[in-house]
Amino acid sequence: MEEWAQRAEGSGGVGNLARKVVKPASAGRKLTIKPFKEKPKLPADFEAKAWDALSGAIDAIHAKRAVAASFEELYRRVEDACSHKLADSLYQKLRAAMKARAIAQLKALRSRSCPDPIAFLSRVDECWSDHCASTLTTRSIFLYLDRAYCAKTPGVKGVWDLGLMLFRASLVGGDEEGGGGGGVGNASNSGVTVVEEDVGEIVRKTTRGLLASIQRERDGEAVDRARIKRLTAALVNLGLYADHFERAFLDHSAAYYRAEGTRAAQSSDAAGFLTHCEARLAEEEDRASTYLDASTRRTLTRCVEQNLVETHVIGVLDKGFDALCAENRIEDLRRLHALCARVDKVDKLRDAFAARAKRVGAAIVQDEENDKDMVQNLLDVKESLERIVSDAFGGSLELFSNALKEAFESFVNSRRNRPAELIAKYVDGKLRAGSKSGHIQGKDVFEAFYKKDLAKRLLLSKSASVDAEKSMISRLKAECGSQFTTKLEGMFKDVETSRDIMRGFAADEKIAKELPENVDVFVHVLTAGYWPTYAPCEVKLPRELDHLQRVFSEYYLSKHGGRRLVWQNALGHVLLRAEFPKCGVKELAVSLFQAVVLMLFNDAETMSFEELKDATGIEDKELRRTLQSLACGKANQRVLSKTPKGKDVDDGDVFAVNDDFNERLTRIKVNSIQMKETKEDNDATNERVFQDRQYQIDAAIVRVMKTRKTLSHQARSGYTGPHTTASAW
Repeated sequence: MEEWAQRAEGSGGVGNLARKVVKPASAGRKLTIKPFKEKPKLPADFEAKAWDALSGAIDAIHAKRAVAASFEELYRRVEDACSHKLADSLYQKLRAAMKARAIAQLKALRSRSCPDPIAFLSRVDECWSDHCASTLTTRSIFLYLDRAYCAKTPGVKGVWDLGLMLFRASLVGGDEEGGGGGGVGNASNSGVTVVEEDVGEIVRKTTRGLLASIQRERDGEAVDRARIKRLTAALVNLGLYADHFERAFLDHSAAYYRAEGTRAAQSSDAAGFLTHCEARLAEEEDRASTYLDASTRRTLTRCVEQNLVETHVIGVLDKGFDALCAENRIEDLRRLHALCARVDKVDKLRDAFAARAKRVGAAIVQDEENDKDMVQNLLDVKESLERIVSDAFGGSLELFSNALKEAFESFVNSRRNRPAELIAKYVDGKLRAGSKSGHIQGKDVFEAFYKKDLAKRLLLSKSASVDAEKSMISRLKAECGSQFTTKLEGMFKDVETSRDIMRGFAADEKIAKELPENVDVFVHVLTAGYWPTYAPCEVKLPRELDHLQRVFSEYYLSKHGGRRLVWQNALGHVLLRAEFPKCGVKELAVSLFQAVVLMLFNDAETMSFEELKDATGIEDKELRRTLQSLACGKANQRVLSKTPKGKDVDDGDVFAVNDDFNERLTRIKVNSIQMKETKEDNDATNERVFQDRQYQIDAAIVRVMKTRKTLSHQARSGYTGPHTTASAW
């Protein structure tokens, strides 16, 4: 930078002009801040003043007085102390203060002791509540210490756990845990694990008070459940629950129910004892879930089962079981089965049931004077016992069904050949001429309904015995004539012919190449004139099923030219293999419509009713019935879930595979809507019969008029009557 200046020489003279150059400051110079030569020191009374303020706050908190300083100011004092590496010293002072307060609290509690252990509980509850409240408030002040020092220093307990440990040590009369890291011990922060030989009078008296309160409740008196819950939770937090309360509680419960079981077994009948046991188990489960620790629930239930149920259930079976069966006390028998299952005595119940069946059956078989009624009496007994098995022992159905079967085999064969002879005569009497069908005038109605039901039994493999079916046809033929049974016999012929067709289908090598592996198919080929009339039901088959249908159609039409196949989708049934998250692979025996719906969920997680309707093409009403059977049936058959839940299927419902489905059986038969009769089906059958009757009357009129040529209406009616088997009016 250049600067011009004027220099004056003499007064008023003319000065000389000169040029002055000013240089800029050097670029290398920096501003440097140097530290203090001596490190600043904390005031000598810093820690003492801080602790005086904090100690005063702790005293005020425990005395339930207002704290002089603000919590923010106290928090800052703790933070400052920790920042100046006084955390360990502060922690030791806090520990000493909390210990002194715990000792003072429990000393005051001991001074307020009273002889009544239940009344003493209220004082223990008050003391514990005060301790928890003061510890939480103290922790809020020392929160910085808790997080910056306790949480980061191995072996050092947090403020809350420190309070628990010191309270427990003062309570049981022992020393708190020792160890490094500030002398706090090396237990984990999750709780206290000290166990002393002498738990202290307060703990013993608290336990006695809790046991007395629980016994009063068992005896029917009202107790303060909330207080019991708080005190058991306190024992859990202090590490005293399992060793010093639960053990005494279970011993007390065992003695209580051992004595009560003896009294109840002696003073009550079997039904009353079972009801009492069921009620007591429910009470104890409620008690455990309400105010005991979760770990006690199973051991308490097992204790009651052993001392109240298991000890006396054999006596119930010996003395009261026969009376329950004789009176068909299904509810009481169901209750007995449930209790036996709890104590692993179902086998004993099975033995008692089998023994009763043998006694009752043997008495009937050996009663020679009443041989004429033997079979009917045995059938009545069998019906009664089967009802007990299905309604009362349903949880062990197979076990008791086998027991009943073995019992019948035993007593029926106890009298050589006489029972077999009487059974044969009984069957002959039932099948002898003069059966009920011979008295029926509306034989066309009987035929229509019988044919419809027979068709379902044959096509859905629901017939108990083909021989019995054919025997029935023979009896109908003898009773009503060969014309009456022509169509029924044709139905059996179609079934046998279908078996021959399917044997040829399975043996065809070309067909074998087109069929998928591990897939079996069977088709019934029916003569339309023999079978009931079925309304066509359209359905969009999945690719796999459509392929099977097409392969069979091509095979059959190649063997029988000129014929036409009409598929009756409503009568089809399928065995599907499905995998569920909870129970693995299961086999589902379902109708064709049910299978079509289920297979859609291979490609979709959820589907609405409208989406299912579009994808399947099933008629609206039929689809609702199908979905209802899959999503709203019994729990062990509910393979789909429905949102929202409900028994009916609405347009806005959404369906998905039931991920909670859990059934132990490998093969599940989903109740098929095919086997259910509806009022509409019955009305349709009656309507067809009515139409057939009109045609018969028309034919009879034609026959009469051909011979008579001219007749009055009254005369024509008189001639027509004998030519018809039923009236249309």
